[in-house]
Amino acid sequence: AKPEDTARHITVSDPVQHSEGMNKYTSYRVDVRPQGQTDLTTTQVFSAVLRRYSDFIWLSDKLHQERAGAIIPPLPDKQPVGRFSPQFVEDRRRGLERFLRRVAVHPELQGAMCLDTFLKADDVTFQAAKHSKGNATAMSGSMMMGNAGQPQMGPNGQLMMTHPPQPVASTAKPGFKRWFAETKTSISGDLVRSPDDELFEEINRYVHGLDTQMKNVSQQATTLVRKGKEISNGLFEFGLAFDLLGQSEADALGDALSKMGQTADRLSVLSAEHADQETSQFDEPLADTIKTIQSVKLSLQKRHDKRLTYSTALKTVESKQHQLAKLRAQMGMEAKAYSVEMSLRRAQEAAQLAQNDFTTVSQRVLREVDRFKRDMAEDMRAVVLNYIHMQVEYNKRMEQIWSTLIPQLEQVQLDQASTAAGDNSNSAGGAVVSATANANAGSVAPAPGYAPPPIPPGQQQQQQPQIHSQPMVPNPQAPMGQMGIPQQQPNAAMLGVPQGQAGNISIQYRQPPAQAL
Repeated sequence: AKPEDTARHITVSDPVQHSEGMNKYTSYRVDVRPQGQTDLTTTQVFSAVLRRYSDFIWLSDKLHQERAGAIIPPLPDKQPVGRFSPQFVEDRRRGLERFLRRVAVHPELQGAMCLDTFLKADDVTFQAAKHSKGNATAMSGSMMMGNAGQPQMGPNGQLMMTHPPQPVASTAKPGFKRWFAETKTSISGDLVRSPDDELFEEINRYVHGLDTQMKNVSQQATTLVRKGKEISNGLFEFGLAFDLLGQSEADALGDALSKMGQTADRLSVLSAEHADQETSQFDEPLADTIKTIQSVKLSLQKRHDKRLTYSTALKTVESKQHQLAKLRAQMGMEAKAYSVEMSLRRAQEAAQLAQNDFTTVSQRVLREVDRFKRDMAEDMRAVVLNYIHMQVEYNKRMEQIWSTLIPQLEQVQLDQASTAAGDNSNSAGGAVVSATANANAGSVAPAPGYAPPPIPPGQQQQQQPQIHSQPMVPNPQAPMGQMGIPQQQPNAAMLGVPQGQAGNISIQYRQPPAQAL
């Protein structure tokens, strides 16, 4: 069982399409039932809200901001074309539900204020929190810290405004000035060093190498799934061709060909089902792993951003210290020196908060990377084992279907052989009846001890077929005499039976006359 399976009390259901002028979107109902409740049909609901896809994006961005360094579960991808088709809406619904369940059981994301707001706030309160300037930093893509004024649900279900434990935003610089200062620090390369830098560099190399290898595996898996679907289509066309060929034959051969076509059609259905299983149980989990790796990269990037912020704060403190020293060395600059001194204190406080934030994020990233390695090893083991069992079961079913066809075709072959033997027996019987009618000698069988006299040498030569050194090519237009075949009927003398003792004569050919030519 996966960790998110323990959060089945959170569901995403009932997708409904809405139109607001030219804007068209799909909303989803998000339910949070009492944990441990298995009856999903009960009317007892802890909370039920409507959310759209952009709201899920807001939640993901806010989680990155509130819990920087955490590996946020990936969201389902966007799709500009066909995003209102039933299949895509259902796939997105399942992806959003999986996202929420993973967030709910994430050890680093439990208790996040934005998660409570997303799951419990009504539409008006949620939209106010979503578009509030103090809470829109994640939507604007900036790296500003601070979550002051973030709404949170109270024990009675009422939305309360609380303050984060570390109000870094109160000491942060305005957006452009801060961006300029951090960019200057990044270009200079003068970043603060920590004892864990070498470890993080190793983690970066590991994650980038893993990303490359997983993309290669996923690409090959996608190719195999595509070939499986092509095999399914090929078997369908193959079976259709054999079925049409069987309809053109009216005997047992036609039935055998039709059975071959039916078997190929069954294999086509089996291959299509197998390709769908490979997609859902092998290809999609690999793609989800690649998305998780991207989340790991983003987590490492958050740590780098915090390091850059801390380095910039240290640079600011150093700059103000030099400025204050110059002012104190000048006469009559006491007032300005006092102002710079107050600014220096605020910069030192901001640097201390940035240092604490950098340390917290670094430790969180280390925990997250360790958890990611364990989870990925377990997930990959389960996916590969499931894929192997799936292939074994598929090949067993293929072998079973083919094996069922073999005795059916062998029975058809035996029936044809017995029919051919019956036809030869009937032909030989007709020759015996004809010879018996021509004999007309009283139907008296020869005595048991009778030995026929020797045949004269001349007659032996007539009975034995002539041997030619050159192959004889018969002329269909030539008379029978010219082809070397005597035009006479066999009689008793030729067969070595004395006159007056002729009985039933049975003529047996070693091979048909036509083949003797």
